[in-house]
Amino acid sequence: MGSPEAGGVSGRGTDRLRVGVLASQGDFMAHERMLRELSADAVAVRTAEQLADLDALVIPGGESTTITKAIDRDGLEPAIRSHATDDRPILGTCAGMIVCDRDHLGLIDATVRRNAFGRQIASFETDLELAGIGPDALRAVFIRAPWIESHGDGVEVLATVDGHPVAIRDGRVLACSFHPELTDDLRVHALLMAMATAARDERHAVEPSAAEGRSTGE
Repeated sequence: MGSPEAGGVSGRGTDRLRVGVLASQGDFMAHERMLRELSADAVAVRTAEQLADLDALVIPGGESTTITKAIDRDGLEPAIRSHATDDRPILGTCAGMIVCDRDHLGLIDATVRRNAFGRQIASFETDLELAGIGPDALRAVFIRAPWIESHGDGVEVLATVDGHPVAIRDGRVLACSFHPELTDDLRVHALLMAMATAARDERHAVEPSAAEGRSTGE
């Protein structure tokens, strides 16, 4: 399979990316396995402290109401917002995409329709052409899947099914209706890591300049 077009997977030198996976609910361990296959340090996130200094965060599928309640219960919302404000990438999958939308955490300029393709019995797989991961089709697994009902002009639609957006990118946030952790195709997670590498390199480029300014009294 082709590599993500956004750049390399690994970080600066031998530094490993630290990618958190929200472990409130859902198949977070499958996401962790895929991230480790890509040589990331995968962190199961259950507390606000575990969100500190992550290079990226995955909000996995599950049940959006349960995940939202867990975020409230564990006091994670301020830390997740801080992560996003600091331009550290986020991947939301299926219910995780719902949690990111305007009506929940507001991390994407989009509204998501729950169970848009139908209930469990309507689950399906299909091949997607997904922008940013190379020319080969991606096998996508949809389970009680949502779709993007509406979105702002700044949102990039990466893939559609029957005319409905099922994968988008809004700045540093990547969101998809399907479950990339349920196949052996690593490219969605690799794209997240490429975004994280680019964001980290930008931070590292700024930090020396800031330090130089302080040392010269500017």
